[in-house]
Amino acid sequence: MQITDVRAVQPHCEGSPPDWRTSLGQILVAVDTDCGVTGYGVGGGGAAGIHVVRSVLRDLLLGTELEPARGLGDLDVLWERMYSATLPFGQKGLAIMALSGVDLALWDLWGKALRRPVFGLLGSPRTLRVPAYATVWDDVRPARDAGFQAVKLHLAGVRGPQDRARIAASVAGARKLLGPQCALMLDAWMQWDVETTLAVADDVAATNIEWIEEPLPADDHAGYRALRDRSPVAIAGGEHEFTDRGFSPLIQQRLHTVLQPDITWCGGMTALRRIYRMAHDAQLRVCPHRGAEIWSLHALVTLDLQPLAEQGRPWMQWIPGQPAIIDGYVEVPEDVHGFGVRIDESRLKTIA
Repeated sequence: MQITDVRAVQPHCEGSPPDWRTSLGQILVAVDTDCGVTGYGVGGGGAAGIHVVRSVLRDLLLGTELEPARGLGDLDVLWERMYSATLPFGQKGLAIMALSGVDLALWDLWGKALRRPVFGLLGSPRTLRVPAYATVWDDVRPARDAGFQAVKLHLAGVRGPQDRARIAASVAGARKLLGPQCALMLDAWMQWDVETTLAVADDVAATNIEWIEEPLPADDHAGYRALRDRSPVAIAGGEHEFTDRGFSPLIQQRLHTVLQPDITWCGGMTALRRIYRMAHDAQLRVCPHRGAEIWSLHALVTLDLQPLAEQGRPWMQWIPGQPAIIDGYVEVPEDVHGFGVRIDESRLKTIA
């Protein structure tokens, strides 16, 4: 089986946010072969990511002979080739987002060629039904009423110590509405500092908070070391980190109790698989960003010892085959090949 083309487009998403999540949003990558099998994956970076795919990764992979029956080793080899090719301008950010889409398309291709689901390539599934959590910005009641047993309260608009009372009131109100059994997490989206985070952690610790997510910028390792040593609430992060190389210091120094790679940004399934291995060895938890999306779900059901899937990006309606969250759970279809997505390219509306 030989690669004959590598293509990328950015599908139009009705209702997508009017910010970088659209201008540099999710891209669809297709890897075509001479036997008529096409693998699909999702990456990021918008038009910039598409340019990386078309101008660098495509030329690198064209004509490559694939032998899925030999196992997964070739996927690691191809990943390293792509990483090396983007190293002068990549390592993190848009280039790795683009690489992620190609890697996922290759995994989809592998599964289709072998007529197996991706989770079957990763190992024996521990379960096919995973609990999900909702991310909310204000009212937690719709999530509660939909059956979610875990909810994350997004507090990105709260930026400093002067807002401590507001945070405490939001958390107390959410806990009252959700009850004592529902898991509750907080997300600061990199907008706090160490002292604010420690103050908030002290304020909410008695409210039984699972974690405070990304209180500091992703590269503030010194700050995260301080939180590791002093915070009474677990710290989560990694949504905006890239590749197993980027996660290695987070894991070695135990800067996060919960690691949150996004499979469509961090380097695809190949990178996520490596991150899981390192995290397991360090006895740290992995909870992928937007893990209820089909790409991460295949990893969650096989690699995760404590699977919890964050609801997906609601504006990404163009991926047929994405399982719905029902009564707080999402289930991976068993009888699929690859990831199980069914892309009708003739019906896609694209913006790039």
